[in-house]
Amino acid sequence: MNGKHVFTIAQDDEKKRLDIFLVEKLQHSRNYLKKSIVEGWVRVNGTVVKPKYKLKQKDQITVIIPPVLQPSISPEDIPLDIIFEDQDIIVINKPRGMVVYPAPGNYSGTLLNALLNHTKNLSAKSGLMRPGIVHRLDKDTSGVIVIAKSDIAYMSISKQLKNREVKKVYQTLVWGQVQEDGATITAPIGRHPLKRTKMLVAAKNSRKAITHFSVLERFDEFTLLEVTIETGRTHQ
Repeated sequence: MNGKHVFTIAQDDEKKRLDIFLVEKLQHSRNYLKKSIVEGWVRVNGTVVKPKYKLKQKDQITVIIPPVLQPSISPEDIPLDIIFEDQDIIVINKPRGMVVYPAPGNYSGTLLNALLNHTKNLSAKSGLMRPGIVHRLDKDTSGVIVIAKSDIAYMSISKQLKNREVKKVYQTLVWGQVQEDGATITAPIGRHPLKRTKMLVAAKNSRKAITHFSVLERFDEFTLLEVTIETGRTHQ
C-alpha cells in the first residue's frame, strides 16, 4: 500500500496510540510504521509526532508510504525462469551463481534487479532495499524461491516459514562416499569469528541447526543426497 493516505480520527479511535492505529489501517508491520513516523513520513494535523502519540477525535493523519524503488537498486534486463505468477506471488527457479538481493560485493546482477525490471508490484513489507523478498537461497544454490507481490502474500508466507509449515528439500552432490543411507545432523552454526562472510559449526555465538539427509546415489568419488532443512540457518 504505497502512496499517500489520509485519515480523520473518529470517536471510536480516540486515545489509541498512533502506531497501533496505523497498523490496523495499513498492511505494514508496527516496526515499519514506527520508523516511518520517526522519519517524518507520518504527520498529525501537519505536525511530526512520536509513535506513542494518543489520538484525539478529528485529528487528521497524513501518511506517505515511500515508493519501493530506490536509485541504489536499478532494474536490470536479466531473464527470469518463472514457474508461476499471479497477482500475489511469483515463483522463480533461481539459477546457481545469482545473489537474491544487492549486498556488499554484489550490487548488480541480482534476482531483485531482475524482478524490478519484470514488475513494479512488489511488497514493501521486507523493507525498501528488499521489496518482495520473503526468504532467500545462497548464491551458489539453485532452486525455487517465492516472491511476494502483495503485502497479504508476504505476511502469509512469513507466517508459514516462521511456523515451519514449509518443507525445504534440496539435492546436493558431496565429496566422498557417504556410508549411511540416511541420518540427521544436529549442530550449532554461527558466523566465523575472523572471516565474517563464512559460517562454521561452533559452540559460541551460534544457533541450533537440524539437517536430515538420505542417499539417492553413490558414485566413485561423490554421493548424491536428498537433504531436508528443518531449520533455516545461513549457509546451512
